[in-house]
Amino acid sequence: MRKENEFWREAVQVVPSPRQQQWQETGFYALVHFGINTFSDSEWGSGGESPELYAPEKLNVHQWVRVAKNAGMHGMVLCVKHYDGFCLWPTAQTQHSVAHSPCTTDVVGEMARYCREEGLKFGIQIALWDRHDLRYGTGDAYNTFLLAQLRELLTEYGELFGVWLDDTCGEGKHGRRQQIDMDAVFALIRSLQPGAVIGGCGPDVRFSGNYVGFCRKAEWSAVPYYYAPYERKPDDIAPPRKYSAVDLEPASEKRLKKGHRLIWYPAEVVMPMRKGWFYHEVEKYEAKALSKLIDTWYAAVGGNACLMLGVCPDKTGRICEQDMQTLLSIGAQLSIDFAEDLAQESSMRASGSVPGHAPENVLRADESFWQSDSADKPWIEIDLLDDYDINKLVLREAVSLGQRVEQYSVYGKLGGKWQKLASGGVIGFRSICRFPEVRVQHMRVVFEKTRGFAALRGLEAY
Repeated sequence: MRKENEFWREAVQVVPSPRQQQWQETGFYALVHFGINTFSDSEWGSGGESPELYAPEKLNVHQWVRVAKNAGMHGMVLCVKHYDGFCLWPTAQTQHSVAHSPCTTDVVGEMARYCREEGLKFGIQIALWDRHDLRYGTGDAYNTFLLAQLRELLTEYGELFGVWLDDTCGEGKHGRRQQIDMDAVFALIRSLQPGAVIGGCGPDVRFSGNYVGFCRKAEWSAVPYYYAPYERKPDDIAPPRKYSAVDLEPASEKRLKKGHRLIWYPAEVVMPMRKGWFYHEVEKYEAKALSKLIDTWYAAVGGNACLMLGVCPDKTGRICEQDMQTLLSIGAQLSIDFAEDLAQESSMRASGSVPGHAPENVLRADESFWQSDSADKPWIEIDLLDDYDINKLVLREAVSLGQRVEQYSVYGKLGGKWQKLASGGVIGFRSICRFPEVRVQHMRVVFEKTRGFAALRGLEAY
């Protein structure tokens, strides 16, 4: 057990892997669901549907990618196989795929190609439960089948930024039982796509616990090992009786003190644009409002998490007009909100700095950073060199040194006096602090509470 008040010493030593940092840079990306369910008008197909049912007449994957890019997204994840087992690529492992449907287009290949052309990252999601394949529930035979399909996906479509594994199983009490060889699955992904994070039930990205866009106010990335479903090791102590992905404080002092072993497991907010994941005409008026989507973006991307937004093309094979306009409006709003970083040509100073880590480093685009020389409420100050109308700051910690800031305040110098404009909690990879617009030249960020010295990698003003 850790000594009292020393719980954070181990926490700040837990840092992200390069693949986790690259994933978090992505920030905002789409999760596309399209397949048999689109045409059967269901969310969970039975697995007995004929491939003949899959018949988009105007399939346009390029449109999906262009809309995502113009929505301000930096990546796309395609659900290549849902629980019904229908595959969106011409797999050699089963005939239940696009290759045996009226539309034989390799959707995985199309999205991979257009994402590369448009400068977006590409990833895949695959369901581990397969309601169509009779090998599911037979043990080794299904694991061999699953690994063969994964090998196709991991080797034939270029670089992936992530692989999301959906371990949902709705077989019920008397249904088929399949023990997925997760060690083999993880090892295969690591060997063939070493730069890809493993999300969903994987060890790199943590599901935030809900699909409604609710975000924690304090999102820590260093959490006890047991929040990762497959992280347990033989010498680990047993986890608490009560804990779940929806815990409001998975990295609270109480949890960390009893955590035994900590891992870097950053949060991902996952939410569909509509009520469900697949397109249903009856849900036309149940799509989320633009204001809800923007607020969720700020809470997630601006709250040390990433946002994966569910997008569902319709039966024609295109994103419908209503959804397209909503997505384009997100991009337009973000373009306005972040049109110009007014801090770029600024002058910086701080309460103190560790040699080699000056405050000016926060304005650079590389991995350099400012590090305070004291843990007693250090501050960093920015002189914009002129008066500007400012309503938000973007702060980034140097997470290569761990996540350290617990609480900070933002001040502006108005009428010759410092006035508090806003306050924030954790920073982590990115914190976007919003406040009523104020015309100001000098601003100061005071780190009220930290786990050791503060270390800031980036500061932007808009």
